[in-house]
Amino acid sequence: MEARVCGRANRRRGEVEAVLDGERRILCLTLGALAELETAFSVGDLSGLAERFSSGRLKAGDMITVIGAGLRGGGNLLSDEDVAAMSIDGGITGYARIVGDLLEATFGVGGDATEKAVAANP
Repeated sequence: MEARVCGRANRRRGEVEAVLDGERRILCLTLGALAELETAFSVGDLSGLAERFSSGRLKAGDMITVIGAGLRGGGNLLSDEDVAAMSIDGGITGYARIVGDLLEATFGVGGDATEKAVAANP
């Protein structure tokens, strides 16, 4: 597994920083990453993707897909299988926080709503 470990994330570019498997990594939902998510979630456009995420209801597989796309968009050469095997402090809540941060940085949705949804339906 290769990782892009660099300086701080630039939130203005939609980047977020997370520690996965003990390594600080930059994640970003670039245009390519968003296209990957449109295909993965079978939605026709970005507004469909935003609507899907605004519900705050995500499965574990959804979180793997979003985090994987964000990692690849941030320059990390990792597959979804690699992401599924990674660990993070805080367990499922930690994963939800990363997804929420990515969605908020990209669409202005997610954040607390994603974490609350996971907490309500572990």
